[in-house]
Amino acid sequence: MSLLAAPGRRTVGGVSIFLRDEVHPGDLAGVRRIAESTGFFSPAEIELAVELVQARLAQGVLSGYHFLFVDPDPPSGQSLGYSCFGPIPCTVSSFDLYWIAVQDRFRDLGLGTLLLTESEGAIRSIGGSRVYVETSSRSQYESTRMFYSRRGYRQEALIPDFYAPGDAKIIYLKELL
Repeated sequence: MSLLAAPGRRTVGGVSIFLRDEVHPGDLAGVRRIAESTGFFSPAEIELAVELVQARLAQGVLSGYHFLFVDPDPPSGQSLGYSCFGPIPCTVSSFDLYWIAVQDRFRDLGLGTLLLTESEGAIRSIGGSRVYVETSSRSQYESTRMFYSRRGYRQEALIPDFYAPGDAKIIYLKELL
């Protein structure tokens, strides 16, 4: 069963894409490539992103990780972006949006917004009503914080010095209606 309301081909920002929710072995390298291209993530964070793909490949839906991928159309074997989300254990309908990343050269085309909108729809379709996103307070992440704020997410918490001295964790929430 697809998590997407309308999987398949479409055009976003003048780019023909294919949206999918199946995870393939090639996505291990694809997620690494996307995360590295952004310049935002540390090597440890990139490894964690790849580990989530590994978990999904090994355990399927039981891993608790769901993915959406934006591929070029026609396919080239290299995804342009992806999102990863999953239910928060011991909650009734809360989900974490773990990752949303777009290859650097394809940013500002609307692919991140597409991934976010489709992720929210998928979360809603599997019973989710609250989406949480965590990000850094570093100035590099100002565009990330603005991205979520402009799309209806509100800051719920700030935990000082969480990632490092002077680098707080900021938690955003969106209630899906």
